[in-house]
Amino acid sequence: MPWIQIRLNSTAEQAEALSDILTETGAVSVIFQDSYDNPVFEPLPGETRLWGDTDVIGLFDAESDMEQVISQLESYPLLGKNFVHKIEQIEDKDWEREWMDNFHPMRFGHKLWICPSWRDTPDPNAVNVILDPGLAFGTGTHPTTSLCLEWLDSLNLKDKTVIDFGCGSGILAIAALKLGAKKAIGIDIDPQAILASHNNAEQNRVADKLVLYLAKDQPEDLKADIVIANILAGPLRELAGAIGGLTNPNGLLGLSGILDSQAEAVITAYQQQFNIEPIIEKEGWCRITGIKKAD
Repeated sequence: MPWIQIRLNSTAEQAEALSDILTETGAVSVIFQDSYDNPVFEPLPGETRLWGDTDVIGLFDAESDMEQVISQLESYPLLGKNFVHKIEQIEDKDWEREWMDNFHPMRFGHKLWICPSWRDTPDPNAVNVILDPGLAFGTGTHPTTSLCLEWLDSLNLKDKTVIDFGCGSGILAIAALKLGAKKAIGIDIDPQAILASHNNAEQNRVADKLVLYLAKDQPEDLKADIVIANILAGPLRELAGAIGGLTNPNGLLGLSGILDSQAEAVITAYQQQFNIEPIIEKEGWCRITGIKKAD
């Protein structure tokens, strides 16, 4: 059946609230999309836009009265009158098939590939992580995940223990194990992330080397040779003591989920504990790495 979608530009902090609003006004589904590669909003003459980092997209039945939907949306203080939006007609397609057809194996660094389960691996002799895309957790398509995967590919992980802080799908922990790490530890606040990480580790036959903890249950003395955290800049700053404390002396730290404009504030939070290396940037995002100072 045909559909109509309404697209709102937002921030990551407000996206969940907008999702709830769209659902209340009749959206049958709501998805989030990185807006940096999708500049679909054209400002009106003289209008100044404060660009957000996330597009919130609500899908409606094509017979929906969109004027009524807009009127309802304008009644919410978060949006208000004359909020900026874009309404698009969506042709009827087999969306699951289309989604599968457009997700291809991706290479990171020299030897690491992330491959969906329904496609052949391009190089059977490479390091192949089998991971199917999903809405909730990382699959390597976002620049921040890509930066982390490229960093892991560049390291010698033999006999190393790696902590993936904010593990999501488990993609970074699993990649580290397949790149030679002795053990990986995944930590997340979301039970669904723990389940997703476990299932993906089983699919990649590394579940016996992956230990998973909800953040509230992680051991107090947990340490690793390499700690990687791909979350948001705010939590990275707030948790600098905890994340830094997970890293062994002379161990390595990798941080991402950071916009270029946020990098200096994150560095400030970590530079007492770490010798910070040059920042690596990609599509407006950056990766910060460092070496833990000896006690």
